[in-house]
Amino acid sequence: MEYEPVIGLEVHAQLNTNTKIFCNCSTEFGAPPNTHICPVCTGQPGVLPVLNKKVVEYAIKMGLATHCTIARVSRFARKNYFYPDLPKGYQISQYELPLAEHGYVEILVDGETKRIGLTRIHMEEDAGKLVHPGSFTDTPYSLVDYNRSGVPLIEIVSEPDMRSPKEAGAYLRTLRAILRYLEISDGNMEEGSFRCDANVSIRPRGETKFGTRTELKNMNSFRNVEKALEYEIERQIAALESGEAIVQETRLWDAAAGVTRIMRGKEEADDYRYFPDPDLLPLVVEEAWVEEVRQTLPELPAEKRDRLVEQYGIPLYDAEVITAEKAVADYFEACVAVCDAPKQASNWVMVEVLRELKEGEKEISEFPVTARHLGE
Repeated sequence: MEYEPVIGLEVHAQLNTNTKIFCNCSTEFGAPPNTHICPVCTGQPGVLPVLNKKVVEYAIKMGLATHCTIARVSRFARKNYFYPDLPKGYQISQYELPLAEHGYVEILVDGETKRIGLTRIHMEEDAGKLVHPGSFTDTPYSLVDYNRSGVPLIEIVSEPDMRSPKEAGAYLRTLRAILRYLEISDGNMEEGSFRCDANVSIRPRGETKFGTRTELKNMNSFRNVEKALEYEIERQIAALESGEAIVQETRLWDAAAGVTRIMRGKEEADDYRYFPDPDLLPLVVEEAWVEEVRQTLPELPAEKRDRLVEQYGIPLYDAEVITAEKAVADYFEACVAVCDAPKQASNWVMVEVLRELKEGEKEISEFPVTARHLGE
C-alpha cells in the first residue's frame, strides 16, 4: 500500500522590538543572565501588564503579508501550566480570539507553486530559558535565565496542507523570508528566534480522513525539520505495515542519533485551562490602523521573485534563490544596474557570492566585493 504524509507546522517567531511585550525590559540577545528583568516579567505579585503597541503592529504586518483576516476584536488568554521557566505559572497568549486568521502562503517546490493555508497568527509572551550544566540527562541542577521571559512572539499555525518534508522545508524558508523582508524578526533558528513544532500523520494515498498524528519537537534548523519528518514518516509506515497502531504522542528529535524519541503520550498531554486574562482588555484594532500598516508593506519575496523573472529574464529557480534574502536580491539588482547582464550576474551571485557567504558564515553586507565592483 502507498501512503502519503500529512504535515502541519506551528512556528514561533520572536519579534525584534526593543522592549518586551508587557513591560519596558530590553529584548537584547546575549546579555548576562537575569539582567533584563523586572517585577512584570518575573511574575511578582501586584503588577499589571501593559501591551507594547509595536508588537501588535508587527503581528498585523505579518497577518497582512500572509493574506490573513485581521480581527476587529481579539483578546489575550492565560495558558496555565507549571514549569520553572514560567514565573507566573501561566503564559499570556491568545486562544479563542486570535489577531489574524484564515491566511495562506505560496511555496515553490520543484518549479511548482502550492498554496499552504494558515489557520491563525496570534501574539504571546516567551518563557524564560533553562540552563543545564553538563548534559541534559545527568545535570545535578538547572539554572533559570529570565531575560527571555516576556519577549514578544507570534505563533503562526498552518493548515495540514503539506505532503512531504521538502514542502515543509520550503514553507519554513518562505515564512522566514517574509519575516525578514518585513524586518520584524531575524528568523534565526540557531538562536531560538524562529522555532518550529511539526504535526505529522500518514494515510493511504487517496484517503481523505486524517491518520493519528504525532507532534515533533526539538528541531533547530530547516534541515533538522526535514530529517525529523523523513524519519517519523518512515517510522509510522513501518509500524502500520507490521500491524502496530500509531499512538498520538509527542516525540523529540535526536539529531545526533537521527531518530525521534517519545517525550509524552496522549494521556499525559497538557490541559492548559485557557481563560481570558482579566488584567488585559480586549484588543480593538481600528480599520484605519490596519490600512496604515498595509501601506508600509514592502515588496515581498514572491512579488520580487516574479518581478526579477519578468524584468530580467532570469530562470524562476535563480530568482527564488536570489530573493530568499532581501539584501542578496538588492545586491543582484545593483550589480545588474552596472553590467546590464542579468543572467551572468545571477550566475555569479548564486555560485560564487553565496558560496563565499556560506563558507564564511557572513551576511552580504560583510562581503568584500561590492555590487558595483562585481558589475564592472
